[in-house]
Amino acid sequence: MNSFINLCYLVSAVLFILGLKGMTSPKTAVRGNKLGAIGMTVAIVAALLDHNVLSYWWILIGLVIGGGIGYVWSKRVPMTSMPEMVAALNGFGGGASLLVAVASYIESQHTPLFASTPDWSIAMIASVLVGAVTLTGSFIAVGKLMGKVSDAKNVRLYKALVKLCAIVVLAGTVYFVMHPANAYLLIGVLGLICLLLGVLLVMPIGGADMPVVISLLNSYSGIAGAATGFILHNNGLIITGSLVGASGIILTGIMCKAMNRSLTNVLFGGSLAEQGGGVSKSESDAFYDGKVKQADADDLAMILDTASSVIFVPGYGLAVAQAHHATRELATLLEKRGIKVKYAIHPVAGRMPGHMNVLLAEAEVPYEQLIEMDVINPEFQQADVAIVLGANDVTNPAASDDPASPIYGMPILEVHNAKTVAVIKRSLSPGFAGIPNKLFINDNTLMVFGDAKEVQQRVIAAMNDL
Repeated sequence: MNSFINLCYLVSAVLFILGLKGMTSPKTAVRGNKLGAIGMTVAIVAALLDHNVLSYWWILIGLVIGGGIGYVWSKRVPMTSMPEMVAALNGFGGGASLLVAVASYIESQHTPLFASTPDWSIAMIASVLVGAVTLTGSFIAVGKLMGKVSDAKNVRLYKALVKLCAIVVLAGTVYFVMHPANAYLLIGVLGLICLLLGVLLVMPIGGADMPVVISLLNSYSGIAGAATGFILHNNGLIITGSLVGASGIILTGIMCKAMNRSLTNVLFGGSLAEQGGGVSKSESDAFYDGKVKQADADDLAMILDTASSVIFVPGYGLAVAQAHHATRELATLLEKRGIKVKYAIHPVAGRMPGHMNVLLAEAEVPYEQLIEMDVINPEFQQADVAIVLGANDVTNPAASDDPASPIYGMPILEVHNAKTVAVIKRSLSPGFAGIPNKLFINDNTLMVFGDAKEVQQRVIAAMNDL
């Protein structure tokens, strides 16, 4: 039986790796997701066989309740709210690790032959602490994504509190590893401090930095899970947690690089606007005064009617307006007229990695039209029209030509090189950096103010009348 169980864990690990491999391409993402689900099913079955389960009734009740909630969520949560769902799932993973670790510790203390090792004690306290931080940090992130939780104002106070909590946690962890027996009060206190620490860490972080935070919390949930695997002597959980932890760290690094920011700057620097980059409304109005060329849907329709190549640049404004289906409809109309269409995807467009890809895939945009930033940038020079849909800082030329800008050096989509740029946006409000966008006053830029979905529907109607 032990050999069979370990074989099951090995099979599930291989399926997880193949699933992650499949996620690297939109064409194979669905298959990768299915392989990961199959791998998890195999791992769950192996875990149930691996332990002497006294009664399966509680397990069946948990499966029914959890499976029911998951099914309802998968059907009801729109793609535009997927970042919130992912952040919540990270929190649930951390919370599960926290509860399992506490339950395992309580059980161990009632074992007559209890004898801990340093490895076991470290895994125990790591599971509790990281799980607690992940739980509360993830739900603060959910609140920020939903607009229910605002960014903290006094960043210095939060930094001081984080340092104080970290010192207490470190001292408590050392004491627990040295004296793990009957440390119920210590674990409770450290757990509560880390629940608070999760809040303190995420509150000062700017809402637009949530893609990085989600990736990092995803890694935390994996680390907590792996630590719990060591506590339970469960190879499947160790493998799964390690894969999640490592992939989350790698993705976090990619996100930071795409924003030209260090991880410490994101975690402890607050929003970019609070770091001296933001400008007042009066300064922003003065920057744009008399320099913005405004157009309407009819004007854009006439421009598109004479174009031969168009590049769509989706941003979070597209997700908020749920304009992905209207975008696909407009693109289809252009293609029927012989116009070449592509989509430029920035790594941090949206509120989580891959958010734009998922939205556009839901609208049945062909995978081959989704082009990554490094590949699409040289093509803007040949594009007749670039249509920016709710994107802001990821298109700001200041990132490449203004050394004084807080986003200088950040990789951007070079839409300003297109012959004509049409920016569909509700207003001239700034992006996460809190600074004006030089793209909006370029000679080749036209601002089309309004909801991205409604504007594109008007453009479609105007083109059909031409």
